[in-house]
Amino acid sequence: MKPEELMYAKTHEWAHVAPGAGGAKVATVGISAFAVEALTDLVYLDLPAIGRQVTAGESFGEVESVKAVSDIYAPVSGEVIEVNADLPEHLEWLSEDPYDKGWVARIRLTSEAELKQLSDFATYQRQCEEEQH
Repeated sequence: MKPEELMYAKTHEWAHVAPGAGGAKVATVGISAFAVEALTDLVYLDLPAIGRQVTAGESFGEVESVKAVSDIYAPVSGEVIEVNADLPEHLEWLSEDPYDKGWVARIRLTSEAELKQLSDFATYQRQCEEEQH
């Protein structure tokens, strides 16, 4: 996936929304390259449980670096229907390929209206630039 085609939460998670089985939309969710770079050396990842109901803005996982433990927030509300089970054993994927191999979870959306709260790539880039200053 191309970063320019994704939507972003202010907390640095990205979402790629596509039609899922049964007509419900499904968001593939991950952590932005900006966030991974800020965390530096990753040592642990806690994935959400499949079947868990999450609310946009709620912590649903953790990523730990040598510097700190950071929450991973759900950018959308819905049900976790899949997780990237191989990711905790391959944390380098978050650095090497955060928008493809480094995806964290897939969430079946319960509200498409929440997508309006996410930023497009250009807006997210401006946010990252402001945070660096």
